[in-house]
Amino acid sequence: SIFLQDVRVRGGGRHDEASSDAAFGSCLVRQLEAHKQEVCGLRWSSAETQLASGGNDNKLFVWNMHSSSPVQRFSEHTAAVKAIAWSPHQHGLLASGGGTADRCIRFYNTLTGSPLHRVDTGSQVCNLAWSKNSNEIVSTHGYSLHQVVLWRYPSMSKVATLTGHTYRVLYLAMSPDGQTIVTGAGDETLRFWSVFPGPRNSAGRMSASVLLPTGAELR
Repeated sequence: SIFLQDVRVRGGGRHDEASSDAAFGSCLVRQLEAHKQEVCGLRWSSAETQLASGGNDNKLFVWNMHSSSPVQRFSEHTAAVKAIAWSPHQHGLLASGGGTADRCIRFYNTLTGSPLHRVDTGSQVCNLAWSKNSNEIVSTHGYSLHQVVLWRYPSMSKVATLTGHTYRVLYLAMSPDGQTIVTGAGDETLRFWSVFPGPRNSAGRMSASVLLPTGAELR
C-alpha cells in the first residue's frame, strides 16, 4: 500500500507526501492499493500532480490526486521497478528502470499512456535522475557492473560511464545547482561526480559547479 500524508509546515502551509510506511495516525489522507508486492519506488512529478510507483511485482503505476486507482498501468518490466524519474523538460515523460532480470530503462508518455522506447543497460538499474539544465539522464547500477552512466536523451547514447564503486550503487542524490551528484554503494563509500552542465548565464556561458569542477569535460 501507499499512504498519502498531510504534512503541516511552518507558516500554515501544506504539503502532501507519499510513503509506503503506514505509521501516520491522524495525518493519513489516503491509502492507495494496487501493487501485489512491496512498493520499492515512488516519485512525484515536478508539479506534484502525478505520483509514479514501482513495485516488486514488476509493475509501474501512475496516480493522480483525484483517484484511488492508478490512471496508468505499465507492465513491460520483467523485474522489480525501483528507479523512477520524471523529466523536467517534457511534461508527462516518465523514465523507469528494472532490476537484475530486466536491466532496462524504459520511457513512457503518461499523457497518452503509451510506452515509448527502452534501452538494455546490461545491469540492474538502481536509480535514475534527470539533469535540470540539459536533456540528459543519469543511471546507477547494481549487479553486475556497479557503474554510473550518463545518457543523452532521446538518442540514449552514452555520454560517460563512471566506475569506482565495487558494489551496488543503491543511492543517488543531486546538488541544488543540478550539476553534481553523490552516489552511495554497498562498498560503504560515497562518491561525488560532476556530470551535468550548469544553467547558462546572461553571456551564454555555463555556470561552474559550487562543489566540483564543471562536468563539461565529459562532453
